[in-house]
Amino acid sequence: MSMTMAGDARVRERRRAVPFFCAYHMGLKPGRRMNERRSETTRWRPAYVDCYAGHLMLCVIAILLLSIGDAMFTLQILALGGEELNWFMAVLIDESVTKFVAVKMALTALALIMLVIHHNVRIIYTMRVRHVKYAILAGYSALIGYELCLLNLAGKL
Repeated sequence: MSMTMAGDARVRERRRAVPFFCAYHMGLKPGRRMNERRSETTRWRPAYVDCYAGHLMLCVIAILLLSIGDAMFTLQILALGGEELNWFMAVLIDESVTKFVAVKMALTALALIMLVIHHNVRIIYTMRVRHVKYAILAGYSALIGYELCLLNLAGKL
């Protein structure tokens, strides 16, 4: 008996047909390789999940709220005679305040969606995208503090 015949016999005789409805394929029942993404062979690849931690969503919501506050404070500073240094936003403000707020919120939200999707991706050896989100949160907090300081100096706070 040759090795090829044994291999062919094994495939034909021992394999069952795949049923039409399979709980494994529908995602109703986890398979044996459930934790494979955590194995040593896939250690440096990003792990994409569909359920995110609560602190991650809290960070995203805080960034969105700070972005709204940034837009409001920017408009107040501009009303007091300030100047927008970002040329793209300056063009939008000149066209329409509504367009400025809409584009600012849309760009922030789309960027945050991309960052949430890739939150486990490593940028450098120990730095992940989720760390970038926390840096953005800290940056927005500092920006809001700076804008409040400017408004305080103008006497309109």
